[in-house]
Amino acid sequence: MESVVGILVAGQLRHGHSAHLAAVLPSKREPHAFVASLEAQGVPVDAIHIKNWDYRAERRLIRALCKQYRPHVVHTHGFRPDVIDGGIARSEGIATVSTCHGFVESSWRVRAYQWLQRKTLRKFDAVVAVSVGIADKLREAGVPVERVHLVFNAFAEDTDPLSRVEARRLLNLPERPVIGWVGRLSAEKGPDIAIDAFAQMRKTDALLLMLGEGRDESWLRERAAAAGVAERVIWRGALSNARRVFPAFDVFLLSSRTEGTPMALLEAMAAKVPIVATRVGGVPDIVDPSSACLIEDLDSLAVAKAIDEVLSQPESARARAERANERVMSQFAVEPWLTRYESIYRAALTSHRGRNRR
Repeated sequence: MESVVGILVAGQLRHGHSAHLAAVLPSKREPHAFVASLEAQGVPVDAIHIKNWDYRAERRLIRALCKQYRPHVVHTHGFRPDVIDGGIARSEGIATVSTCHGFVESSWRVRAYQWLQRKTLRKFDAVVAVSVGIADKLREAGVPVERVHLVFNAFAEDTDPLSRVEARRLLNLPERPVIGWVGRLSAEKGPDIAIDAFAQMRKTDALLLMLGEGRDESWLRERAAAAGVAERVIWRGALSNARRVFPAFDVFLLSSRTEGTPMALLEAMAAKVPIVATRVGGVPDIVDPSSACLIEDLDSLAVAKAIDEVLSQPESARARAERANERVMSQFAVEPWLTRYESIYRAALTSHRGRNRR
């Protein structure tokens, strides 16, 4: 989600629009990598530091920003901004757009939020779904059909890519096969599936590189130890601009239980890394069996066999990676994506003004 927001805001500025990013952050004041990376690109960021449950303060600060900038459109990303902040913009007479990146059924709190989110999204002037499945769920939830827009995420090419040697040096990796996993360490991303699959692989000299952080890290480390692979699992935490190190991977593994349009998958395609992915959410909207090894269910043994196949048949794996690269460059380019969003903003503004005249 952060990658999408960053590409979108920077692109709108490049197209000559006025754009400001309001980033809702924890109350702690140390620099945030996401904010720092955008500010380095010249993106104006208003960092809103609040306590976890201080919704009143968040709404007050969002209202102040709406009054300060008087935007034509407020664009929210994620269930919390949809529920907490979207209504503030509407009460100030501003058109609202949301991008729905997916629905994660985890804790009771998240399920409650997402129930509220679905109800709230009916009031938005436009709602962008990043996959076919999400678009279907939005319509089922009662979002008016004419306000649902299907827009897959886009990929912005890296202006300073790393070579395989440079990426491995940066990560301090030995010259052994590396399976790269990138994402949030929580159940919906399936890091446990990745560890279980790794433990069942035939190729026992490979390494599993876990890039990401999250609430399940300690439990996952224990799982790797119990499976006897702890010494071959490397934990590197969250990396700023992680896509630069993708050339270090021999295989990119996406083991998610649910997905929208995963940016990490697009980044692996751009890096020409062979892909093994679970066939969930928007994944089959992006790749097919000609460009990736797709696992039809969440069976860790099937994932293990697919990774072994990629490593043992490098020529066919390389051919799939080339096709995946051609696909991401031709169908997921940034400029048409930005133009599509601009048309949605205009449609949302027209719809909002039309309803307010009634």
